[in-house]
Amino acid sequence: QVQLVESGGGSAQAGGSLRLSCSFSRDWSGQCMGWFYQAPGKEREGIAKLEGDRRPQYVDSVKGRFTISQDSAKKIMYLQMDSLKPEDTGMYYCAAGIYYRCSYDVGFAYWGQGTQVRVSP
Repeated sequence: QVQLVESGGGSAQAGGSLRLSCSFSRDWSGQCMGWFYQAPGKEREGIAKLEGDRRPQYVDSVKGRFTISQDSAKKIMYLQMDSLKPEDTGMYYCAAGIYYRCSYDVGFAYWGQGTQVRVSP
């Protein structure tokens, strides 16, 4: 098992930046980790992930604007969010998978509590 704690949410203006952090309670090398987004009134969806090889993968809506990374020594995963848009407003969750490969729909077993992001026009 692993516990995840997000931080770094808050408010920004359109075009601005925020960095989210996700602290892991233990080393999670070789297994999936990722970030999910939930817009108000909508279902949660995956937006960025690192599979076991730590190659970053993004959905089209955030590609070129968001960067997922990991500091393995500190057991922290980050989501650098640049060129923010009002439609990025919502809750952001980090998640950990138990396998080397994962899809956004299957394979993520552990979740953080979420952090709120608000982007004003």
